[in-house]
Amino acid sequence: MRRFRILLALMALMALTAGAENKNYITRVLDYSPAPGQFINTTPQYVEGEPLDSLLARVLWNITGRYIYETYEMFDGTVWVDSTFSVQPGLISLGGYGGSVTFGFDHPIVNVPDALDLQIFGNAFTQTGSATAGSSEPGIVMVSRDVNGNGLADDPWYELAGSEYGSKSTYHHYEITYYRPDEGHVPVPQNPFFSDTQHIRWTAVNHDLGTTSEGYIAQNSFHKQSYWPQWVDEPTITISGALLPENFEDDGSGQNFVQDFKGWGYVDNRPDYNYEEALTDSISEICNMGFDIGWAVDEQGQRVKLPYIDFVKVYTALNQQLGWIGETSTEVKGAIDLHPDEPMPVEHKRGDVNDDGDVDAIDLNIMINILLGADVADNYGGRADVNGDGTPDGNDLNDIINIILGK
Repeated sequence: MRRFRILLALMALMALTAGAENKNYITRVLDYSPAPGQFINTTPQYVEGEPLDSLLARVLWNITGRYIYETYEMFDGTVWVDSTFSVQPGLISLGGYGGSVTFGFDHPIVNVPDALDLQIFGNAFTQTGSATAGSSEPGIVMVSRDVNGNGLADDPWYELAGSEYGSKSTYHHYEITYYRPDEGHVPVPQNPFFSDTQHIRWTAVNHDLGTTSEGYIAQNSFHKQSYWPQWVDEPTITISGALLPENFEDDGSGQNFVQDFKGWGYVDNRPDYNYEEALTDSISEICNMGFDIGWAVDEQGQRVKLPYIDFVKVYTALNQQLGWIGETSTEVKGAIDLHPDEPMPVEHKRGDVNDDGDVDAIDLNIMINILLGADVADNYGGRADVNGDGTPDGNDLNDIINIILGK
């Protein structure tokens, strides 16, 4: 218990230190929910019986850029002393399809017009002699605002629509269920070395196509620990999201795999531009340059205007097994706010057409004049479009009336 209290105290110290000296880096991890995979329980290391807060602290330690900290004692007694600043921190694995991590900063990330706002690092690399393929394990990025102000990532999420969002081969309603290995049953051999008590069985439903499929996260000879997240007691893990098209090629031998890069907008998809090197045209063509909050779309695929975000979620977006290489699993190596000193945008109240801080009869009168044909809508910077459908009309007038009446 003493070690756990030390852990929590140092987590607070880490957040304060990172916020004071290095505020463009991650300072908190709100959730780590990996899918089964070959690096689960080892990257980061899980200690049997470890509380969730301690595990999240390990994730935080791995993916935050950090300055010198005091001695950091973990749940299992491990003592870490970090004496260097890490521009691209350590590594965590999200496991197979749907595995995710949710994190935030000590400040909102502002949506700067016509600019990339956020960089999220992975460990993708190019194949020798190729600018379009190598190791690519793309993860989708989701963003959210703390609308209810409770500091939790429990508000609506929006996808940052990357290059494959509109592809006919991208499915937006995919659901997978993983099953905990049952050590008590007679195992079914899956290959000459392992049985289904080592492999992780899954079933999936593609709701866009109305089809089902099944398979295994197969254990390989390089990683022999349990691939099931050991802190998850439930017999199944069910995850839903978007599924990107498979991206691998092989030479027919089942041994030599190459993963083609997606265009843009995915974590661990292309080598990352590190912002300390001079930018060239060739680098911008090959590298992941970052993410724009302006790419955000809602569940219907409609663009959403977010002046800033508070939370970021990354999840593995492919479901594919590459022989001895194993499952495709997105890795995350930290993230940075590309504009940490950007001032927060001034937000007006919904329905406050004249932006004076109140929704009242004055705003109602302005809307009536607009509906009567007065050429004044442009004077109010789009605020007359209360419901955001692109046109100031009677629906906006009704919205203002309801706001005034407290409905």
